[in-house]
Amino acid sequence: MSRQEQKLKTRRAIIEAAFSLLDEQRSLSSVSLREVARAAGIAPTSFYRHFKDIDELGLTLVDEAGLNLRQLMRQARLRIASGGGVINTSVDTFMEFICAHSNVFRLLLREHTGTSLAFRAAVLREIQHFIVELTDYTMSTTGLPYQYANLQAEAMVKLVFSAGAEALDSGAEQQAVLAQRVKLQLRFIANGAKEAAGV
Repeated sequence: MSRQEQKLKTRRAIIEAAFSLLDEQRSLSSVSLREVARAAGIAPTSFYRHFKDIDELGLTLVDEAGLNLRQLMRQARLRIASGGGVINTSVDTFMEFICAHSNVFRLLLREHTGTSLAFRAAVLREIQHFIVELTDYTMSTTGLPYQYANLQAEAMVKLVFSAGAEALDSGAEQQAVLAQRVKLQLRFIANGAKEAAGV
């Protein structure tokens, strides 16, 4: 393995270690550099070869969490293109992500309202990416003008993120009920946008 490959492998181990330390009890601000290094199997001094400090690691985690979720939602759109319903497929995919990657989603939720201005700004950027992608998708599939597509996308993203927060602490049965409720609420939003735009 080349030096560059080893460096990338270690960086990945640090990121995975940090995600593994986050749970319903612990936020990013309560995780120490030493804990991350120990979980990654490296010396604390080695951490600095990959990240300037724990805050830089935190920003990387936020970026990665958002990217993971956006990639998953793009895959959902491919499932939609092959015959799945837009709202059903999107909500089901989102709920699957929360079940499989609860710490990743928990990071986005916590840091959205956390004490770090840099983390809050990073999460807001990620949410804005979702809104932009959904706006573009909505315009291309429904014919809604930008203003309505953007307002619809913003309402949908906020609703789904809120439902995600509720789903984190719910059992499978509660999540299924929640998913059905969210699907209906999203249909209300979509129908309301079409009505308001006269489409």
